[in-house]
Amino acid sequence: MKNSIKYFVLLLLAVFGLQMQAQEKSFFKSSLFDRDFDNYRNPDQRGLNDFEPIKDTLTSFDGINVRVGGAFALQFQDIDQENSGNEATPVLQDVGGNFNLATANLDFDVMLYDGVQLHLRTYLSSQHHTETYVKGGYLQIDKLDFISEGFAKGLMDHMRIKIGHMENNYGDAHFRRSDNAMALYNPFVGNYLMDSFTTEVGAEVYYFNNGFLAMVGATNGKLNQAVTNPETTSPSLLAKVGYDDYVTEDLRFRLTGSVYHTAQTASAYLYSGDRAGSRYYNLMTTAEGAGDGFRSARVNPGLRNELTSIMINPFLKYGGLEFFGIYERASGKNANETDERVWNQYAGELLYRFGTDEKLYVGGRYNYVDGELASGEDVSIDRFNVGAGWFMTRNILAKVEYVTQNYYDYPVTDIHNDGQFNGFVFEAVISF
Repeated sequence: MKNSIKYFVLLLLAVFGLQMQAQEKSFFKSSLFDRDFDNYRNPDQRGLNDFEPIKDTLTSFDGINVRVGGAFALQFQDIDQENSGNEATPVLQDVGGNFNLATANLDFDVMLYDGVQLHLRTYLSSQHHTETYVKGGYLQIDKLDFISEGFAKGLMDHMRIKIGHMENNYGDAHFRRSDNAMALYNPFVGNYLMDSFTTEVGAEVYYFNNGFLAMVGATNGKLNQAVTNPETTSPSLLAKVGYDDYVTEDLRFRLTGSVYHTAQTASAYLYSGDRAGSRYYNLMTTAEGAGDGFRSARVNPGLRNELTSIMINPFLKYGGLEFFGIYERASGKNANETDERVWNQYAGELLYRFGTDEKLYVGGRYNYVDGELASGEDVSIDRFNVGAGWFMTRNILAKVEYVTQNYYDYPVTDIHNDGQFNGFVFEAVISF
């Protein structure tokens, strides 16, 4: 514990230094790093609790603009883990308290035309890929003036089109998760147990009107793009409906329902599509890398074929009090299975934000998953997080959490048999 405190003090000193540097170099306010776009989620504290970017018919376009941004995250992890220790159960890798690999993102946002913008995100460093590679990018179209000025204006005042190799808009949880180094929107360190996140080539069409929203989309169903094996994958379909508005001046209410369906695929990646890796490192993994590996402490139902998932998300914010919830049901099977298997996920997250501009927060999250393994066993997992955070500036967040996770009813030959871990994680995040 003494070493943990020492390392955490070093981490805070590093963040304080970055804060002082950010305050001194105020010239960035007029640089490429601080340009605000229309219909855009800001990558700083202003973007908290944004989901789909707000549809705005006003325009500030005055020619091609390029916004260069990015994110950096550094963690100190001090977690203990164990499983049953049975002779038939794989032996866990020894872990201790120290820093994880720093992660970094590079973002380009480009206003190409009035109502047309490009987003491109590159992972510079991640747990799974220490080398640089492109996460994905998309074109967002909020006006059709490039066809002719005012073309279909009445329709496009409410409509949006997104096309690209992009993060697909299934559910609302992906708007609050950490996307590699972009961990500023996540009030905790880890993402949810069943981390529904994938990037596929496709298109989404949105309609917004007086707080109501609807979206339909389709993708090619592939995470890794290739023209080979043309008969093994069919398109995936997704849709979302919901309502998001202020009931009173202080009370915001949002409720959405989403569905994702793929009829045939070589491998459905909805719960294993994050190639960057988990926010927890080296847990439930052997020294040789078997077990969870870079998806440490996550739950992948293994529904690789005929997958149908639904997610319902309530969100409430009253003053500084904030609640976000998840109900999710995933059903499907592997190609060699005859019977459908079902997995369920439940989560509730309660936060209180306070102080000047709500720069401080405390909160807790409970997450529970149950389902059937391909081998037939009914298993369950639960996780409890309690944490706090401080926005030192709108671009710098320091947060700490205590996490405990337990695995129930896994077979004796599984690494998760009577598995559990608990401990502290400190994380510093810079996003601009």
